[in-house]
Amino acid sequence: MKTTITIAIAAALMATSVSCGTARKESFETPEQKAGRMEWFSQAKLGIFIHWGIYSRGDWGESWPIYNKRVSMEDYMAQKADFTAANYNPEEWVSLIRESGAKYTVITSKHHDGVALWDTRAGDVSTVKSCAAGRDVLTPFVEEVRRQGGLKLGLYYSLIDWPREDYPNISREGPQKYDIKDDPDKWQHFCDFNFAQMKELNDTYHPDLYWFDGDWEFSSEEWRAPELVAMLRETNPGVILNSRIQGNGDYATPELGVPVVRPQDQWWETCMTINDSWGYQKRDTDFKSNITLLRMLVNCMSLGGNLLLDIGPRADGTIPQEEVDALKYIGRWVKKHEEAVYPTRAGIPDGHVQGYTTLNQTGDVLYVYLPYTPNESVEVKGLKTHIKNVRVVGTDRTLDWKLYNDISWSEVPGVYYINVPEDVVDEDITVLALELEGPLELYRGSGQVMSFNNY
Repeated sequence: MKTTITIAIAAALMATSVSCGTARKESFETPEQKAGRMEWFSQAKLGIFIHWGIYSRGDWGESWPIYNKRVSMEDYMAQKADFTAANYNPEEWVSLIRESGAKYTVITSKHHDGVALWDTRAGDVSTVKSCAAGRDVLTPFVEEVRRQGGLKLGLYYSLIDWPREDYPNISREGPQKYDIKDDPDKWQHFCDFNFAQMKELNDTYHPDLYWFDGDWEFSSEEWRAPELVAMLRETNPGVILNSRIQGNGDYATPELGVPVVRPQDQWWETCMTINDSWGYQKRDTDFKSNITLLRMLVNCMSLGGNLLLDIGPRADGTIPQEEVDALKYIGRWVKKHEEAVYPTRAGIPDGHVQGYTTLNQTGDVLYVYLPYTPNESVEVKGLKTHIKNVRVVGTDRTLDWKLYNDISWSEVPGVYYINVPEDVVDEDITVLALELEGPLELYRGSGQVMSFNNY
């Protein structure tokens, strides 16, 4: 595969003169075709984000200290001397991600600081040419993802590159290095650079997903985003793009917070840190508890989305033990409850049961996730479709229930009380599978006033 990659990179060199303004024919995609392209993403539920770069020395955050003027450009970029990747083991990384139950992974190919993790020919700043590591660290990870299987590959790519001389913006307090309207040739030169790096990534790695970032600094037209997307899909037609490319993406990316209500977007993921930082920071020990992370996953599933959970390896390539433990913890729960994870879709609205919910694809199994120990029974309201069986997912146990006030003359269905004995309760989140007599129908009214007595 390394020979193939070398050839692909060489071919990408020929594209460094590609103009970002070059018009390309856009292909038409029907809603059904897009749904087919997005199918794996809709069923993935969990992805693992990896922020790794020169910032992984752990003294400052990734790129933003430059913009916020917390550190000089010279001091920030000096971290290249400490990015050694000396203990980097991509086989262990990928094995851990697979053990977590994730179905895709997204790794930073280049952050806003412009340091490429692969052997780019389009620029002079990379882990090969500029860092103590002196080697390509992206390719071994990609090769390991493909070798072990079971994971879709995503590449994070920052559209902005603050240190580059031909990129106009540099810091929060300005001033700009130049105005793109006053020097369109210089801006065109930067666009050509972006297109060349993206062509390298696309032709070399053929990823399943691109996770763009930094699009807020310029418009879709200024980025030449439609042409960039067309270039990527010309040779990688099935690739999925996140929303951060000025309206040219496939799915929404809310950050650092699970939505309160279900997003209107059909496809979405929320990206979340395990502590308070994306990249490794020595002083950040504010790790979320494992059960908190698990509840976030289930919450995202119940709203019809994915959780993209971030880890931040150190500059030497080792992953903090707290993050290793968190991924293994999630993986144990996911393995036990696999039936109620991947093949599910968004659940029912709040108010019907005290817990999270999802549905199977045919809608005749309602999964109820209980992040607590029930006091005798679980109440389920508003099911117009009757329950025929209740199972505890991950076990061989079935449960008893009672249906109260299911009155023939009322449009309001009765209320189920499902007995959940203590010995079936999972130590983290218990999952009940409510098998229904047909596809789920819900009552969503406010009750019915009796106008006559039929007894």
